[in-house]
Order: sequence, then C-alpha cells, then structure tokens
Amino acid sequence: MKNILKKLGIIIFVLSLTACEDDYLDTLPTDSVGAGEAIATTKNAWASLNGIHRTLYSQMRATQGEGGLGGVFIVSEHLGDDLVYALASPLNTSWYNGTYKWVDHRNDNSSIASYPYYYFYRIINDANLIIANIDNAVGDPTEKNRIKGQALAYRGWAHFNLVQLYGKRYVRGAVNSQLGVPIMVTSSTEGKARNTVEEVYAQINTDLNGAAELLTGYSRPNKSHLNLNVVNGLRARVALTQGKWADAATHAANAKAGFTLMTSSQYQGGFNDMTNSEWMWGSAILDDQTMYFYSFHAYMSRNFSSTHIRSYPKAVYRDLYTKFPTTDIRRTLVATTNSTADNYPSYMTFAGGVTYNRSAGVSNKFWVKNPSSSVADILNMRVSEMWLIEAEARARNGEDALAQNALHALNLTRRSDVPVKSINVGDALIDEIMLHRRMELWGEGFRFFDLKRTNAALKRDHTGT
Repeated sequence: MKNILKKLGIIIFVLSLTACEDDYLDTLPTDSVGAGEAIATTKNAWASLNGIHRTLYSQMRATQGEGGLGGVFIVSEHLGDDLVYALASPLNTSWYNGTYKWVDHRNDNSSIASYPYYYFYRIINDANLIIANIDNAVGDPTEKNRIKGQALAYRGWAHFNLVQLYGKRYVRGAVNSQLGVPIMVTSSTEGKARNTVEEVYAQINTDLNGAAELLTGYSRPNKSHLNLNVVNGLRARVALTQGKWADAATHAANAKAGFTLMTSSQYQGGFNDMTNSEWMWGSAILDDQTMYFYSFHAYMSRNFSSTHIRSYPKAVYRDLYTKFPTTDIRRTLVATTNSTADNYPSYMTFAGGVTYNRSAGVSNKFWVKNPSSSVADILNMRVSEMWLIEAEARARNGEDALAQNALHALNLTRRSDVPVKSINVGDALIDEIMLHRRMELWGEGFRFFDLKRTNAALKRDHTGT
C-alpha cells in the first residue's frame, strides 16, 4: 500500500482550498437570533453555549452522513487502516466507498471534503459570538467566565481539528511556515487567507490556555459541558501533535485526575453510556432526540436496524486483531468464526426479528441502547486516551520507566490475567504504545490523525482490504 507521505507528499485533507469559501463559512444557524439578544444575559448565553453542545450531535446540511462530530469520526476511521469491511463486495456500494478508497476527501466537490470545513467553522463562528459579547452580558461574573471559557475551548479545539485536516502536518523543531487554515477570531462569513500552521497552533494554544484559566474550579452540571479536565485533555492532544512531549504528559496527567478506567464488564457494555466512569466528555442522547440514520451509531454500532449496519458490518483489520493478547478484554469485542470463542452467537436477532449475520472480524464495540432507534450517548474523550498520551509522550521524551508505568496502568484493566509490565525501551516501547493505542481507540476517530501526525504509512495489505 502506498506510503502516505511518499506518494502524496503530505496529507492535506483538501488540496485545492487556499482560502475560506463563503458557503463553507456560512456558519450561522437558520434559527439564530441577533448576537446582542442571544448574549444579552448569562441565561441567554448559557442557551447559546448549549446550542454548541448540541451541534456535536446534530444533523448538518440535511445530509445523512453529517451527524455532528460523529460524522468526522467515521471519515477518519475509513481513511485509516484498522477499520475494514467484513466482506469486500459490500464496500463497493457502501456510503463510504469513495472515502475508504481515498477518493472523496481529495475531491473538493465532495461533501466528505467540505463537511468538516463547514462544521468546525460553524462551531468557531458560534463560539466567536459568545466570546465577543459575553463580557457585556448582564449576570454573574463567575458564570460569564464559565461560559467564555467553554467558548474559547471550543474555538481552539475546532481550529485544531481544521488544521490537522486541511493543513500540512506539524513538524517538531521546524519553522512550520507551511499553509494551514484561516484563523477566525471574529464572527464573519467573509473568506480569509490561510494562516501558517505555526500561527494556527499559536492561536489554538492561546485559546486553550485562556479556557483553562477561566474554567479552573468550575463544577459542570454534566459531561456535555467542558471543564478543566477536558481542556487539559485537549491541551494534551495538541502538545502531542506538536511534539511537546513534557507538556503532553503533564496535561494528560492533569486531565485524567479524578477519573477511573472502566471495568471489564463496562468495556463490554456497548460504549453508549455517558455515566461510565471513564468518560470525560460526551453527548447524552435522549429518547426524544432520536438521530435516526445520521448518527454515529447508525453507521458504527453492531445492533441498530439499518441497511448500513446489516449489510456493511465494520470489522477490525486482521493484522491488528492477531496482535491482541488472548487474555485481552478488547479481543472479545471482535467476532470470530468460532461461536464459543467469545460472547456472541454466530448470528444475532434483535427487535422485530431482524437478523444480523456475523462475519469474522466484525466489531461488537458500539451498541445502541434500543435496536429500533439509533439512540446512544456519544463519546468525545475518555481516560484511557490520556493514559496513552502520557505513555507515548514520556517514551518519546526518553522517560522509559514512566512510560512503562503509564502503559501498565491501562493494561491492568484490560486483561483477565495480571499482565507483566513492559520491559521495552526506546523505539520498541514507542511501537508497543502505538499498538495499544490502535487496540484501545479503534473506531473512535483517531486513526487518520495518528497516521498523519506520526508520518506513518497506511498499511492495507490483507485480502479484501
């Protein structure tokens, strides 16, 4: 399979975009009110912020595959190498056929190419409205800080996603004068020239650092809101991408404080419940907020009654599956041809008598709460990612013992036996951590981003992939 960097020069999500286009930046929702009225009081400002929270799982542009942030997760997984289709033939008619074949995201007329651009700039625009007006709002100053802090976090996070998708990769120790994406810090639908990658990351860090200051001491009402833990998690992601190893490890350690890793039984529970002790940030989907066929789970779950689930079951790349230890709980989430080898029968029958045939390698990681609807909470950040960031950052920083400890802490909860702590050092330890990152975070939207930031090759050399 072609090497991402050698064959394409550099991963750029859309090669032809040189500046924002007005239609991509038309980010104001159709039911929006004037900024002054929307942010006139802290009560109204909270409502505006809640609108951004809801954007994480709302349908965009009346398109089936654009179900908020989940739509971006799905694209990232299809552009990687660890998600495959159980059968080769269904891929040719799958909704994501062109994405999997690396066609759609290189076509600037494709909705796959334009969607993340539209989506994240919409969030930025809505955040900018809050940031520009909240200081003059009527209400408690502490509440204003909490609102502004979350808006800053959203703006920094959205720019971070954009520059990873549409800009050239950040190179540690380089000037990074390569073009990234336009920085938008005011509410506007006018196009702007692209800033450099370094400039974009500087703005990202400014926003996230400002958010951390304003959200210190904030006790959020639920995990849909962004608190200091989440902001530190975002800072850890950014620092890891920039190669700032010490910062990444510190932010990751701070982010996971107060959270615990899930148990084995919770790990097999379907990844659909925001009350899970490991979830740091997510979206709670209520029964009356059914997302039907545009949700993340309408494409990635195992038991929702949709054509895409029944006909195009998502499987784990065999090369990855064979590396799971036999005592690893994550291995049980991959169906095998032997019905006694895991907890799942050779076929499954759900509500209404609908039968889902099981093929070898199909993932049983994601489940909807009710097969007749796509309702399931959506995961945005969890503690295991922070352990993996800390482990990787410390390993890349030459702190092998601390990296081994971080990886071991995660493995203790993922094995039915007592795992032996790794004795690998240097590159071998880094490779081991990256393998565990693939095993742990499969399907959660990280693979394409990881390939790009590490300058790694896309490997699909198994039959049918």
